[in-house]
Amino acid sequence: MSTMFSFTFFTALVAVITWRMTRGDDHGTASGYFLGGRSLTGGLIAGSLLLTNLSTEQLVGLNGLAFTEGFSVMAWEVVAAIGLVLMALFFLPRYLRSGIATVPEFLGKRFDTSTRTITTLIFIIAYVAILLPIILYTGAVALSSIFDIKTLTGLDSNTVLWGTVWFVGIVGSIYAIVGGLRTVAVSDVLNGFGLLVGGVMISYFGIEALGRGDMFQGIETLRTVHPEKLNAIGGPDQSVPFFTLFTGVLLLNLFYWSTNQQIIQRTFGANSLKEGQKGVIYAGYLKVMALLILVFPGIIAFHLYSADGIHADHAYGTLARDVLPSPLTGFFTAAMVGAILSSFNSALNSTCTLFSLGVYKPFLNKDADDAMVIRSGKVFGWIIAVFSMSIAPLLAGQASIFEYLQKMNGLYFIPIFSVVVVGMLSRRATATWANTALILGFVVIACGYFIPDLDAWIKVNLHEYHFLGLVFVLLVGLMLVMAEVSSRKTPWVHEDAGVVDLTPWPLVKLAAGVLVVIVLIIYIAFADLSVLF
Repeated sequence: MSTMFSFTFFTALVAVITWRMTRGDDHGTASGYFLGGRSLTGGLIAGSLLLTNLSTEQLVGLNGLAFTEGFSVMAWEVVAAIGLVLMALFFLPRYLRSGIATVPEFLGKRFDTSTRTITTLIFIIAYVAILLPIILYTGAVALSSIFDIKTLTGLDSNTVLWGTVWFVGIVGSIYAIVGGLRTVAVSDVLNGFGLLVGGVMISYFGIEALGRGDMFQGIETLRTVHPEKLNAIGGPDQSVPFFTLFTGVLLLNLFYWSTNQQIIQRTFGANSLKEGQKGVIYAGYLKVMALLILVFPGIIAFHLYSADGIHADHAYGTLARDVLPSPLTGFFTAAMVGAILSSFNSALNSTCTLFSLGVYKPFLNKDADDAMVIRSGKVFGWIIAVFSMSIAPLLAGQASIFEYLQKMNGLYFIPIFSVVVVGMLSRRATATWANTALILGFVVIACGYFIPDLDAWIKVNLHEYHFLGLVFVLLVGLMLVMAEVSSRKTPWVHEDAGVVDLTPWPLVKLAAGVLVVIVLIIYIAFADLSVLF
């Protein structure tokens, strides 16, 4: 009873506060709906970035991977801080200078409309076929594990999965489609607070459970029993071998935090470069702290449940249900629901933005006013939401949902990121070769993934993440070489759109430097290099 009360109370509290803070917002213009009126401050940006990332594919998937492999999977969290540093110092100033709402819009200005169209379609297809279904599936797994819905209802696992997926999808769609980006950002911050507090409490109570009520004994157990689980260095047979941190793992993190529309759309809504940089760097510090939420619980669950034979992706939900007191279970579950909805509605809002501004306005209705553009996004949002809800349960057969996500991400992360990097570094690179790189990169990576003999050779001789790094280098090299052979007639000039104040945050370099040092300290503190030899 106390669990349901605290769950209902926190959920209602977030809804009421979000409504009161956004009821007077401008949802009638494209900028107001898709970018929050370019009014987001550093705190809102940081909170929204964090909670969009602290989604169930992370909570369930990354903790599941930690359950299986240990602390080396922290690379997906700690290396992210490096991506956020580069976003704040290099990418964000250039994005805000362009006055854009989407990454494809930037590429359209840098190259031409064909480049914008190709990247828009790639993003939309990837979000609809990969990201949205994974968010719904992992959200359903988390909720059904915490509430033990199968036991409560007597329904079979498949029925519970389908029902929970559709519940999350419908509620998340209402949030995103009705409210727009600022509503998403405000609810993100509120739910983010609950998720951080609840996530830390799961680690605390989990360690206590490991020590049979004694926290210090629990820490000693973590340190001495299966000490290999606390090694930050991945061995050659693990999912994140150490040297892949400098190739594919780094590139996937760089794309995710500096080019992924779903994540960085909230930075485009910053009211100034200063506030945008604050938000991005703050998020970097929060990402490092998120180890307590996204990695340690999986290791604790391994110590508690490895003998029980539970599925790795069920470890986090089982731990939360078992160690949290009933009132806190309801509180955390409400925050978990918030995280699920945040991830889904953020991805949905970004997909609608891409469609409305990248497809509908330029191709389907060039004379559309803001009201028509917004309406097109809402209609498209409902269509893709229903499609995603229909295919999400089909992911139930994956051994590790997080590894599946990273593999599928590579298909489009690497080609798009290579074009963005070259577009910013070279003033002479042409649209023809940018478009070639987008298509060629996708085809080459798809062949490496889906042709069995080639996939087997890569796994034995190269590793998938090194393969992604190699493709990235080849694509960048191709575009730079061709920029010298057949360059633009006139070098590209990056004009200031004059949308926001571009004065940088005075402390950005200092804050970024300290963050990088913290990352290095964490790796040194938990490193056991013996696994490399």
